[in-house]
Amino acid sequence: MSLRSKTNELRKRMKNAASGGGDKAIEKQVAMGKMTARERIIALLDENSFQEYDLFVEHAAKDFDMDKKYLAGDGVLTGTGLMNGYPVCIYAQDFTVAGGSLGYMHARKIVKIMDHALKLQVPLIGINDSGGARIQEGVNSLAGYGEIFYRNTLASGVIPQISVILGPCAGGAVYSPALTDFVFVVDKISKMFITGPEVIKSVLGEEISMEDLGGARVHAAITGNAHFYAESEKECFTQIKTLFSYIPWNNKNKAKAYPIKMPKSRTFKIGSIMPSDSKQPYDVRDVIRAISDNSDFFEIQAMFAQNITIGIARVNGETVGIVANQPMYLAGVLDVDSSDKAARFIRYCDAFNIPLLTLVDLPGYLPGIDQEHAGVIRHGAKLLYAYSEATVPKITVILRKAYGGGYIAMCSNHLRADFVFAWPTAEIAVMGPEGAANIIFRKEINEAADPDKMRQEKVEEYKTKFANPYVAAAYGYIDAVIEPKETRRFIVHALEISKNKIIHNPDKKHGIPPF
Repeated sequence: MSLRSKTNELRKRMKNAASGGGDKAIEKQVAMGKMTARERIIALLDENSFQEYDLFVEHAAKDFDMDKKYLAGDGVLTGTGLMNGYPVCIYAQDFTVAGGSLGYMHARKIVKIMDHALKLQVPLIGINDSGGARIQEGVNSLAGYGEIFYRNTLASGVIPQISVILGPCAGGAVYSPALTDFVFVVDKISKMFITGPEVIKSVLGEEISMEDLGGARVHAAITGNAHFYAESEKECFTQIKTLFSYIPWNNKNKAKAYPIKMPKSRTFKIGSIMPSDSKQPYDVRDVIRAISDNSDFFEIQAMFAQNITIGIARVNGETVGIVANQPMYLAGVLDVDSSDKAARFIRYCDAFNIPLLTLVDLPGYLPGIDQEHAGVIRHGAKLLYAYSEATVPKITVILRKAYGGGYIAMCSNHLRADFVFAWPTAEIAVMGPEGAANIIFRKEINEAADPDKMRQEKVEEYKTKFANPYVAAAYGYIDAVIEPKETRRFIVHALEISKNKIIHNPDKKHGIPPF
């Protein structure tokens, strides 16, 4: 056989393997408002950069007439490409081929590209669109999931791992995304759940739709399982590209530096953001944008636990992870969900050499029976653990309230923040003036001719003595009390002089966080 005929045969095989589940299956995929696996990879990566591997892999199943079926690529595409000019490893499950179900060879393809990513020290992107384990292959499917989970764990904190849910992701399949760094979902397309509506109905007698059980909005706003929510696949891919412009490619490097851009001071005037009434809310994102380069802020988990704001920005051209109490929601208190949200993000930043900036304004931890029974002690301790463990540069700015345990938890001097600054509006105390006055001066208030007047006088006395930044500054717990307009300058300087920070922690295998 000549070279030409062999080349023609190769092209024919490639075309057949690249055809997925065929025209009808592709038409059905498009009718659901979904792109094909190949279209997704091409749309996400830099133009003409995708190099596919293992195109000719086939399943080896024999039972249930599987030996008579041809499954193109065994239902998953794997390969490498470029994102913003940098290399990544990627896989995309193909729902047009046996519903993207995971069999033994399907899993081996994914595991192989995962091993490449870890070996080459490049990010891994997984596009999930699958009906779950391939039942016809039995325990081999389960073994495949186990191998994937194990590698997710090995790669954690070494390379960025991104999960994109663009279809169903059910049963054991959901644990791989849960083990990765960031999960992206798309409205009306993404579905994630351990047990589907039919199982829930048969076992518990409860009826619920797929969307209400595990749709994109549910995971973005209620469960916190998703970090980014998009209205379309195209918007989702833009979010992924934006994220990759901020983060480093592995844990040995720092994020790429960009040209310095000053904040848009005409739009975000830091001196006028804070209300004169300390009980009035404001949007802490305005403070962030008044500090960050070009006033850009890439928020993470924007719809979940909104009493705390987390995300990435640049300050002086360098990527910075930001954790900030959000007074617009529950006065910015810490609770079970906000503690989990912040702690996980802090550990991500620490693993990937991203400095942490913390903006503090909270009345403490949220009181209540529900919170206590939900384990706020354990969950709240996650935040203490994450900040204490972090060795990256840690800069804290106390904007207004910093009461009780919340003051300590939000990266205080006592958790080894490198620099703690406070605005003149800062109130640092064991509790709020009203509550403190009622306890400290209970006798004087009760015995006064006018208890209400006496209570107000004692509240003002407490504010004067304790609810300000100067007592903490006198003990050296605050490094500087600064004018709001000086905030960016102090942060820039602190980041610059702490960039070569070195911490020697006790030698140990690993700690035991309050999971």
